[in-house]
Amino acid sequence: MIFSLQGTVQELTPTYAVINVQGVGYYVGISLMTSQTLVLNQQTFLFIQQIIREDAHLLFGFNTRSEKEMFNLLISVNGVGAVSALILLSTLSLDEIASGILSGNSALIQKAKGIGAKTAERIIVDLKDKVQKFNGPAESISAAVDNKIKEESLSALEVLGIPKRTSEKIADKILKQNPSVSVEELVKQILKNI
Repeated sequence: MIFSLQGTVQELTPTYAVINVQGVGYYVGISLMTSQTLVLNQQTFLFIQQIIREDAHLLFGFNTRSEKEMFNLLISVNGVGAVSALILLSTLSLDEIASGILSGNSALIQKAKGIGAKTAERIIVDLKDKVQKFNGPAESISAAVDNKIKEESLSALEVLGIPKRTSEKIADKILKQNPSVSVEELVKQILKNI
């Protein structure tokens, strides 16, 4: 099972990207949210959800682990396919989707093309208990990147006498732009930005 891909963005459209990993191009379906974070001919890191069907092996890529988790929740709902889930993720932010589900706002969920009243209701009923963690400040959603790197970097900086509160905001910003950054690189970047 492919969990993640790290490579160069060879092709980029709002709905798919081709990620070149050491000479092999992977066709990856993406949402608009992820598409906006990618840059043609630049290195990237994507969390991958692989879906194997009788007629196809499909890859879907996400900039954050949270977006991947929401995608998996959405496709677990009967009647919501991968394409519908990507359209929903392209239309609304994770926070808006979670708020819509928690408040039972069917009209908000229906803003996504191809999702009708019945499907919206099914999403609300099936996911109401599962989306709690997505409903909060936008930073906490996108910061669901590998916390280990962040924690190691922040404690290294604390040793240098830099308060955690100062470096944490900068760390979140850097991790948002580059989720695959190493501890050393993150420390360097934070020091440059203080």
